[in-house]
Parts: sequence; structure tokens; C-alpha cells
Amino acid sequence: MQQLPDEYYQLLEEIQAVDFALVELTLYLDTHPHDIQALQQFNQFALQSKQLKQSFEAKFGMLQQFGGSFADANWSWGTAPWPWQV
Repeated sequence: MQQLPDEYYQLLEEIQAVDFALVELTLYLDTHPHDIQALQQFNQFALQSKQLKQSFEAKFGMLQQFGGSFADANWSWGTAPWPWQV
């Protein structure tokens, strides 16, 4: 398998960390739906996740399937290494 640039791994790790925080905030907000500070944090992380994923996809191709990402002209889904392969 071809060696990927360090930026690939750095962006992927940032995405995973931010999405983990979103999962945790989702669980918290399920039981504390009126916590304004948690809602604000959730929205900040959601925006950060979206921006990181857009940056990743612009450089390395599709990250999500089933409409979570836009396809490029070459249908690159599945051509990059899967997260468990890196």
C-alpha cells in the first residue's frame, strides 16, 4: 500500500476526536436537553466536524457514503484506504 502524507493521518485523527466529542455531547444532551452551554458546544463541534471533513475530502477524496459526502467526477468512494487500513 502506498504511503500517505502525514496530513492525512492528522486530519483523520482530528475528525475522530471531534466526532467522539459529538457522540458524548449527544448522550449528555439526551438527558439534559436544556443545557445551553452543552448545546453551544455541540454546535461548535458540529461546525468544526463539517469543516474538517470538507478539508479532508478536498485533499483525499470522499470520507462518507450514502449522501454524507458529495461525489467527485471520478466516483472516488472506496479508492482511498479505509480508516482501519491506516
